This record gives sequence, structure tokens and C-alpha cells, in this order.
Amino acid sequence: MPHIALSNDLPGITGLMAHRPDTAGPLGDLADALLRAPSSLDPGERELIAAYVSRLNDTEFCSSSHGAFAAAQLAGGQELVGAVLADPGTAPVSGRLRALLSVAAEVQNAARPVSDEAIALARAEGANDTDLHDTVLIAAAFCMYNRYVSGLATELPKDDEYYNHAAQRIVADGYRGGILQED
Repeated sequence: MPHIALSNDLPGITGLMAHRPDTAGPLGDLADALLRAPSSLDPGERELIAAYVSRLNDTEFCSSSHGAFAAAQLAGGQELVGAVLADPGTAPVSGRLRALLSVAAEVQNAARPVSDEAIALARAEGANDTDLHDTVLIAAAFCMYNRYVSGLATELPKDDEYYNHAAQRIVADGYRGGILQED
């Protein structure tokens, strides 16, 4: 049961955003900028980073949501997402993405500089400054989003199919346009 009385019965961050549209707007804009705006990382890769950080933070709603959003945009689909969430070290992803996931894990772990070793490995695997910037910002932002969702003890969807429907909306309409729509 959520720690606050919500004006709706929507799960996870969707319920919080519907309850407070004044904060939902900036949070949706940030998610759109991080996960959908032009970048050297594909949207599916950015969603995968968000899902991975959310898994590390034990935030099931965000991990499942962004995992579904990544799966909808990556050739490997849900199988690839599951492999990354289980063990990015052995998942069938590029060395560049694997190294960026390692950078994201360091950001998730503590508010301190990412290690020189992780940055050097990412660069050796082909990551550029934009890749590193975006990965760090996605990881940092998802620590905030995860704490928002978990800190207020939001509910999980009653049906796991919710995530697939949400993925269709997000891929088509983005976070401002798709996250608050109901099926």
C-alpha cells in the first residue's frame, strides 16, 4: 500500500505522476530528453541502462517497465534484456554497451567519480564523451526515479501485461505523451 493517498489506482510512477501533474511534467520531460532525444546511444540501449540501474536499486516497477521499453526497441527483445539484468558480463551485448553498463553500476553504487578504469575500458570499447555523459546522467536520474517510486511504496501492476502495453505507448508517444495514458 502506498505511503501517501493517491487520487488514482495506477501503479508505480504512473500513479505518482497522475497524482501530481505539476511534477510529472518536468519528470516526463527529463525522461524524454534522457531516453528518446537524439544521442549516440540508441533509445533501446538507454532504456536498458535505465532498467539495469533500476534492477540494481531493487525497484521492480522501473526495472520491469524500462526492461519492456528496451525489449520493444532492441533486436534481442526480452531475452536480451533478461540476460543483461541477470549478468551484463555474460549478456550478448557489445563491449561498448557492457562497459557503459559497468559505468552505470558505479554511478548507482555511490555518489563519487566513476573509476578511471571503468572510463578507460569504456573508451577502449568505443564509447565517446556523449556516451559517457548520457550513461552517467541516465544512471543518476534513475537513482532519483527509483527512490521516488520505492520511497513512496507504490503498487506494482496487477497484470504483467501492463508493461508491454506501456512499452507500446512509450515507444509511440514518449514519456510526456504516453506514460499517463490508460489502456
